[in-house]
Amino acid sequence: MTKRMFIAVLSLGGMFLASYLTLYKLGYIGELVCGTGACEVVQASRWSRLFGQPVALYGVGFYLAMFAVAVAGSVGTLAESKKISLLLAALSGWGVLFSGYLTYIEIWQLHQICRWCVGSACIVVVLFVLSCADLADYSRAS
Repeated sequence: MTKRMFIAVLSLGGMFLASYLTLYKLGYIGELVCGTGACEVVQASRWSRLFGQPVALYGVGFYLAMFAVAVAGSVGTLAESKKISLLLAALSGWGVLFSGYLTYIEIWQLHQICRWCVGSACIVVVLFVLSCADLADYSRAS
């Protein structure tokens, strides 16, 4: 399995995680399964929305974009494209920066850690590492 397919699979997992948090924030799920109660505190904070939308919804969009680019870059003429590698690295780099900002908010503003958010941040970091490794592979091949 290529790095891009691993990226696609991880992105799909992240999409499910972000969808779960989005459904909770929109009121379709009554309680988050977290174990600490911190997830509800984070989800109820003023930082849980951005431009009127749940932050987790942006996560769904991010993971969907990563999934689509990784799948498209795994077949046909795009399978050998360095531009796909650059796009994956740029998208996942942005994801790392945004996840870092959200983690900062959790630790220094809310003094709460949401396990689901930490899981998402870990997925984003792994996506970034895989994307950089994919970019390095295509850079060496050029």
